[in-house]
Amino acid sequence: MSELDLQGKRVTVVGLARSGVAACKVLAERGAKVLATDQNPAEKLRVDLAELSRQGVRLETGGHTAESFLEADLIVISPGVDIRFPLLARAIALGIPVWSEVELAYRLTTARFIGITGTKGKGTTATLTGDILRRAGKDAVVAGNIGRPLCDVVPTLSHDAWVVAELSSFQLEMIVSFRPQVAVLLNLAPDHLDRYASLVDYYAAKVRIFAYQTPDDVAVLNADDPLVLEYAQGIRSRVHLFSRTRTVGDGAFLRGDRLMVRRGGRTEPICGMSAIRIQGVHNLEDALAACAAASAVGATPEPMAETLRAFGGRPHCMEIVAQIDGVRYVNDSKATNVFAVRRALEASDDPVILIIGGRDKREDFRPLAPLLERHAKAVIAIGEARVKILEQIGGCCPAEKVEGMADAVARAARLAAAGDMVLLSPGCTSFDMFRDAEERGEIFRRAVRTLQSGREGIGRSR
Repeated sequence: MSELDLQGKRVTVVGLARSGVAACKVLAERGAKVLATDQNPAEKLRVDLAELSRQGVRLETGGHTAESFLEADLIVISPGVDIRFPLLARAIALGIPVWSEVELAYRLTTARFIGITGTKGKGTTATLTGDILRRAGKDAVVAGNIGRPLCDVVPTLSHDAWVVAELSSFQLEMIVSFRPQVAVLLNLAPDHLDRYASLVDYYAAKVRIFAYQTPDDVAVLNADDPLVLEYAQGIRSRVHLFSRTRTVGDGAFLRGDRLMVRRGGRTEPICGMSAIRIQGVHNLEDALAACAAASAVGATPEPMAETLRAFGGRPHCMEIVAQIDGVRYVNDSKATNVFAVRRALEASDDPVILIIGGRDKREDFRPLAPLLERHAKAVIAIGEARVKILEQIGGCCPAEKVEGMADAVARAARLAAAGDMVLLSPGCTSFDMFRDAEERGEIFRRAVRTLQSGREGIGRSR
């Protein structure tokens, strides 16, 4: 099948979340005969199935029928679809191409890509990179795992445009030619052990971002992460580094308290650390990574500095929701693994009441214990993983479990005193209680605002 010739081709799209729906639409617009299939019944899908039908997409919900599933010239899978699914194995054995939505989007555009992956910080780094490029006068769009499917954005882009793509390991599993001109690997730490047989498999999926790069392309690597350097050995692209601990060659680094960028042997200052609005070691690393990536495609220090001074952070990522009676309430709902919780705890010097829990990904919470002993005033566990969490870290500080988010916020408020921080940093997926991490963060916000309204009401009555 020609890469762009979809007219009349039979395409099965597996999974009807955001990226699957976007794939269906772009395929139908290009004349493909699309079958969209999802294991969930229609009533549980949060998509407009009627609109897909109007576009000529055939729908099969509540399970997959082998005959129709495999009657395809191409299969496109959503990130949530486990590639170990038996029908996919049969498709591959039959010689049917199986692509991720990322691969499909890549084949449908001549725009250039900056791909960003890692265990933590992808969204912040992608957002910063996109902002820097736009301030530098480049046509740039941010999409991918960050929430806007790539297939939604690529059809209208010109050859001169840059797609800054936040990419999860799931999205990288079934790429077969995807070649970002710049590929960024931020860090590697345990995650998604509910999906992968081992950490080696998870790390290998991340490193696939470099698989189709050439010596004309650039790999941006974290010089301070030994796993990143180990797993990136043997890549063909030119290496640029970022580091907060040492001077590097081409890339970005700290010199004293100033961020520096180097390209082609020329070193220039960006700005001082104090100019960056987002705080914490992890955000500093994300800022350096974004500057290194933007520099690789020609951005200068001025738009980097402007972006870092203006950027106040992303929703659900260490987002300050309110300060009530001297207590800060912080929404870090996007922290869906233990590594992310560790980064959140390291970013604060205040005593923390930590709200943690959700659906477990076979992670070990015990590495949090030393940080909790130093930083935590209490731990409140919620969700399916709450019993396991208390078994593993309940002895390092006062800890208890509650049923829901409203209960967790109310209990945290009773435990907190002025100068403390109530931190939602779940370390788990949200799917046991919420649609996604965004909804979980929004429910936390509502609970905090309800608390705030109640406190203000009490104050007025006095």
